[in-house]
Amino acid sequence: MKFGAAKFAIGQVVRHRVYPFRGVIFDVDPEFNNTEEWWQSIPEEVRPRKDQPFYHLLAENAETQYVAYVSEQNLLPDTTGNPVRHPRIDEMFERDNDGSYRARSNHAH
Repeated sequence: MKFGAAKFAIGQVVRHRVYPFRGVIFDVDPEFNNTEEWWQSIPEEVRPRKDQPFYHLLAENAETQYVAYVSEQNLLPDTTGNPVRHPRIDEMFERDNDGSYRARSNHAH
């Protein structure tokens, strides 16, 4: 994969390929930028490569909302069109008429 060629964009709604959660992307790292302990805590059979974009999501599952850090290989576009329930969405994004999210101009990434 070409360094820095992120497949997904800030404001895009995505879902995890394996686990049942989805979210809105609010930041992108061109490659892994978290702690070694965090990376090692992922079960080896699903542990992602470090040399790919990683995305910061305002995420939700059936029970709760939280911030997630997910590798590109584990994300898929979310095509449900359903709004994301995360409490920080309105602070960071505006929702367009077509249901997409656009970063608020007053929010610095």
